[in-house]
Amino acid sequence: MGYVIGENITAYILNNPRGKAGFSQTIIDTKFEELLEVVKPDIAHIGHLNHLSTGIVNILHAKNIPIIYTLHDFWLMCPRGQFLQSNFGKEKNYQLCSGQDDSKCADNCYRAFFTGENEENDFHYWKQWVNVRMKATYDITKKVELFIAPSKYLRNRFISEFGIPENKIIYLDYGFPTHYLKPVLKYTSTSFRFGYIGTHIPAKGVNLLIEAFSKVKGDISLQIWGRENNPGTAFLKALAGKCKKPIIFKGEYVNRNLAKEVFSSVDCIVVPSIWTENSPLVIHEAQACGVPVITANIGGMAEYVNHMENGLLFAHRDIDDLAIKMQYAVDNPNKMKELGAKGYLYSDNGLIPSIETHCDELEKLYNQTIRLKCKVSGVLQ
Repeated sequence: MGYVIGENITAYILNNPRGKAGFSQTIIDTKFEELLEVVKPDIAHIGHLNHLSTGIVNILHAKNIPIIYTLHDFWLMCPRGQFLQSNFGKEKNYQLCSGQDDSKCADNCYRAFFTGENEENDFHYWKQWVNVRMKATYDITKKVELFIAPSKYLRNRFISEFGIPENKIIYLDYGFPTHYLKPVLKYTSTSFRFGYIGTHIPAKGVNLLIEAFSKVKGDISLQIWGRENNPGTAFLKALAGKCKKPIIFKGEYVNRNLAKEVFSSVDCIVVPSIWTENSPLVIHEAQACGVPVITANIGGMAEYVNHMENGLLFAHRDIDDLAIKMQYAVDNPNKMKELGAKGYLYSDNGLIPSIETHCDELEKLYNQTIRLKCKVSGVLQ
């Protein structure tokens, strides 16, 4: 059953919250194929296949329906999506991964699924599982007409490490609701207020931010925004409790109120992710509102922030260097305002792309892809 959610937009919802280690689901494939008989699309645009099935691409390809696929992370070439190892049961968790390898995946990322009855058998089972999974995801890349990467960093990695042809993957940044993402009058405060906005999961590095914040001197505070969850938030609150300076957990926010409620109450935001990120939405949103950003000097984070041009960069995963950059912000508030005013790097006026502009570009790509598919199929001569 479809749900009308807007003009000419119908949503078909499938709930598959469990089985994160899965990648091919027969029941999902069956339901999707049945849906295609109802919808009969001219083109398909895939945002992600996690919690769905790689079979969706195979079905679309078999029916000669052109496919555009937007890449949001490394899921196609990394089973966990972020090249961030879980390292379950080992001394150091969440280490960056230098590249996909079946044995390394089994040992470092799927050990949590070992039965414990026979470690050697468990290892070989998951090594084989990863091998099959990687062959499946690589195979579907050949059936996609066009990939979209929201960062040049992500595009380059898929070309160099996963073999996607350069002419098959383009760079196109996200679009944003610019009608409410605008510079706002900030609340007056004598304190310098840092902010974090996002989820409370290990990959986001909020613990690094709290530890760095505890080293910074001055009249300062830290606001941590985002949906609270356990045990993630509980761990962060316990860590924050050891800090002598105020750290306030603000909870969730409504997106349309992001500028006037969140960005108006901070002087700077910090994006401390311990993975390399793709094209962080919060960086764009802050830039739209004239808020300076401190983030890591790697991946999609560094792509949208140039050090001392529109924000500050710190050495990735380096708590001490993050503290140094945060101290600079406290000691130089006027300079930080100047950096925040520079906004988005990829436009002459510092403005981020709007949803409308983004959708116009997508429509052009849809039409081009449909025509090319028809020409290749012999429909157009």
